Amino acid sequence: QVQLVESGGGLVQAGGSLSLACAASGRTSSTYAMGWFRQAPGKEREFVASISYNGKSTNYADSVKGRFTISRDNAKNTVSLHMNSLQPEDTAVYFCAARRSFYGALRAREYDYWGQGTQVTVSS
Repeated sequence: QVQLVESGGGLVQAGGSLSLACAASGRTSSTYAMGWFRQAPGKEREFVASISYNGKSTNYADSVKGRFTISRDNAKNTVSLHMNSLQPEDTAVYFCAARRSFYGALRAREYDYWGQGTQVTVSS
């Protein structure tokens, strides 16, 4: 089992920055790929970014490419999402997820563990 706890959400003005963190605990979390997803009210959960088990491979949704950066520190069992140039359309609950695989995936159903989510609100 892997437990995931997100933190760092909040309210920010458009154009601002915010960093999210995901603390992982449990067995072999450092050998799992990690991902960030988000879900806005009335919308489906969507892929934001993923990172491989060793941090050497990352993938981003087109909507956040160039603005968001995913990283991980396996020594601390943490995954981060640094978000720049935030826009109102980035407003959502952001979820951290772990996948029992070396590499990430785009679909939420391919992840095995989920955090409870953290709210990010971007005001215009």
